[in-house]
Amino acid sequence: MPTIFTKIIKGDIPSYKIAEDEKYYAFLDINPFSKGHVLVVPKVEIDYLFDIEDNLYTGLMLFSKKVAIAIKEALLCHRVGVLVQGTEVPHAHVHLIPFYTPSGAEIFGRQKITMSDTEFEEVRKNISNKFNEIFVKSKK
Repeated sequence: MPTIFTKIIKGDIPSYKIAEDEKYYAFLDINPFSKGHVLVVPKVEIDYLFDIEDNLYTGLMLFSKKVAIAIKEALLCHRVGVLVQGTEVPHAHVHLIPFYTPSGAEIFGRQKITMSDTEFEEVRKNISNKFNEIFVKSKK
């Protein structure tokens, strides 16, 4: 049975897509720790991050790095934290979480934030546009 992430990648479930290529898909987490929290997943459904074949794993990290750069540039956060839990959805994924203070401690030990559809769309557009500006248009 396909995971929720596979359904999102295929377009069966809507998402706030940030970026994608032939192997990876990045989208806003709808239950975020902070504004701009993004999930990056391989399009191949693999449950455990460390079961991913080496080239796909390396590519996932490099794609995540590009998305993190776009997040930092678009949202002017202090830095982007990385979290891999591997327990919520049986589909390997990387959390990219903007930190708005030097320690990033504001996200730990508190409720996740809520955002309106309008806020999600604004954040999505800002990060996606920055990603395209830096990594897509520069290739032309």
